[in-house]
Amino acid sequence: MTEGDVTADGDEGSDASADADEFDPDPERVDLLRQVADDVRGETSESKQLANILYRTSDLYDEDEETTPEEIVRNVKFILEVNERGGLGR
Repeated sequence: MTEGDVTADGDEGSDASADADEFDPDPERVDLLRQVADDVRGETSESKQLANILYRTSDLYDEDEETTPEEIVRNVKFILEVNERGGLGR
């Protein structure tokens, strides 16, 4: 692992600002990720989760969104934990 990488638990290295350049606005990438999300979305909770993760990832490249890989990792972990517990209401 190199400096600035995000670990599986969402921790970042000391050079996270250098990684920000990797996520410059890219409308074509946003469109592609969201098209794939639409294609994989189905009736199962797993396909809906995957589509949501792809949409969240596309936000990295959307100039109208402000997010980081760390925020996405935390959000995805929360989505998976909620699903594992059976939903928000339980």
